[in-house]
Amino acid sequence: MLGIKRKFRVETERLTLRPPIHSDFRAWSALRVTSRAYLTPWEPTWANDHLTRKAFTNRVYWAQRSVSGGTALPLFLFRREDDVLLGAITLDNIRRGPAQAGTLGYWTGEPFARQGYMREAITAVVHQAFTRLDLSRIEAACLPENAASRGLLERTGFKYEGVAQSYLQIDGRWRTHVLYASLRKDRRGKTEAG
Repeated sequence: MLGIKRKFRVETERLTLRPPIHSDFRAWSALRVTSRAYLTPWEPTWANDHLTRKAFTNRVYWAQRSVSGGTALPLFLFRREDDVLLGAITLDNIRRGPAQAGTLGYWTGEPFARQGYMREAITAVVHQAFTRLDLSRIEAACLPENAASRGLLERTGFKYEGVAQSYLQIDGRWRTHVLYASLRKDRRGKTEAG
């Protein structure tokens, strides 16, 4: 894939973003466990083996294949000052050809929410997507009632584009989502969410 190396890494003011590795398992599982009640209302239902080492190993191998194949860019967020895992961000479903687009997803552990970390990560990943990966469009979706995520997307330059009925299964139910996009050469004015 254009511009992605197997050892992909992005440094920001406070963060290091890099693909997951096997030794991240304990930090990842601990953060997911302590943040479970905070995360599950916004995520697909966790599989029974979600927090197992085997499932995490599969996640690491998927990340390696995705980066190498150019289909996704799954990154963990680490605070630079102490190398603590804060969450993850994934640029997935990367489409080439006439689309040149990808889909953004992210989560932050509850202890690190609302401290500006994900805003910093989204800004960095979108910049990489437009400059290094030569994408033209980054899409994101969230539940209409997720005011924090909607505000985050809007503060990072994403614009509201509409509604998708029964878009994803979240917490065991098909849920409608609001759709946002960031364009490399965006000439649209501010749009208000409906």
